Amino acid sequence: MTSESSSGKGILAGLRRTLFIERVPTYGNSIFYSLGFLALTSLTILIASGVVMVFFGPSWWLANPWGIFFRSIHLWAAQAFILIILLHVLVILATSGFKKPRRLTWVLGAAVLLLVLAEAEFGYELRGDFSSQYRSLQAADFFNGAYLGRFINTLNFAQVYGIHIIDIPLAIIALVGLHYLFVKLRGIATPYRKDVPVRTVPADHRKLFLRGGILAIVILALARIFPSPLIAPTTIKDVASQNPPLMAGTLLEEWSRTSGTATYFDSIDPYTFDTRKVYVEIPYREYLAGQNGSGLLGVLATSSPDAIQAYLTAATAYFSSGGALAPTSSNPLIAIPSVLTEMAQSGLYGSVIDGENRNIAPTYSLRFLADTGVMDAEASDLRITTDQWGMMREESGAVPPGAWWLAPLGILNHTILANDANGDRDAAEILGMLALLLVLFPYIPFLNRIPEKLPFARWIWRSGK
Repeated sequence: MTSESSSGKGILAGLRRTLFIERVPTYGNSIFYSLGFLALTSLTILIASGVVMVFFGPSWWLANPWGIFFRSIHLWAAQAFILIILLHVLVILATSGFKKPRRLTWVLGAAVLLLVLAEAEFGYELRGDFSSQYRSLQAADFFNGAYLGRFINTLNFAQVYGIHIIDIPLAIIALVGLHYLFVKLRGIATPYRKDVPVRTVPADHRKLFLRGGILAIVILALARIFPSPLIAPTTIKDVASQNPPLMAGTLLEEWSRTSGTATYFDSIDPYTFDTRKVYVEIPYREYLAGQNGSGLLGVLATSSPDAIQAYLTAATAYFSSGGALAPTSSNPLIAIPSVLTEMAQSGLYGSVIDGENRNIAPTYSLRFLADTGVMDAEASDLRITTDQWGMMREESGAVPPGAWWLAPLGILNHTILANDANGDRDAAEILGMLALLLVLFPYIPFLNRIPEKLPFARWIWRSGK
């Protein structure tokens, strides 16, 4: 054996001792104590597939066959990551592995779990289909209810993209690193019961990597067999083309400031904008610049309040009864919405309103779509509304299983919050308290003793013998 090969082996052995736990209790080689490594395997696949998707961009992962495959890998890796972390938490909980001096290790792990759940939802909002649109709208209400709407606008694609690919991943990687460092320094928790014998054995790293390899193969196979679903997004052009009176009627509500966006109960960003200006006046002036038409906004500006009310009443009745578009009507509140609806049918209107403030695109177009009511109607048909258990299922069927981790939100919607007018706010507060309870669990007297009363610990400790 040459000195170079001996030196190389020595370096590898040193690296292995630095990175891996060398000796564990007998149960430390069981599948229960491989969950942390399997979670790291899933995270590695998530990062790798995510980097590839970011490099090629949304058009690639939406339409290219390889892009769809990588999008599917990303989805199934996320499913595996969340499931494995939850199982890992349950094992630590069942065996009271959070006891002193491992309390901070639990806190870091619990924080990782909460960040992973948030990361998954931000990922759904970026997928690029109807589900993304609808989830973004629902998440906006949730964050506003959680008093975070001033900082997080889930209708802003660029902000969500940055949070999903930079902010949360960096936080997760840092916390996972600290979490493992503490595990490495303190070793795997031994039984808290003195009557449970413990024998230390060498860690079986080959078995660990074999399980990781099997998990990677399963994720790739599921991505190939059950690709990530994709339902075409809804656009303002679709609404204007398929139901012109609805489009025109919604424009009337934006002009009269009676739409859902205009009357949003939380007067916070990004909903402090004037709907009349954003959805009617600016697009109409844009139309006039290209058409050399007459300025009907000037007619409204010089009309008396009674005349304006008469225009509005007549226009509302006209479009509510399915009236045809009438750009040359003598009633400016029939003519202007008619012009803008034709503009929307060409695809120009949506581009104009989102171009008014590119820093928050596509906030304006998504809020307008929400005001038409088509988003809730389509979500209801797909059975993914928050009232239908909180978007826990995928649009195309039972596989992939969807955001099953939103089950607590679905339960809240059907029990405590069933008739709550402030459901988003109260759900955010309840889930926030539950999250805080999870993080601080090791420090809460009496509550942290409950796992000791359960029989699961002995069964887990006997594994691997």
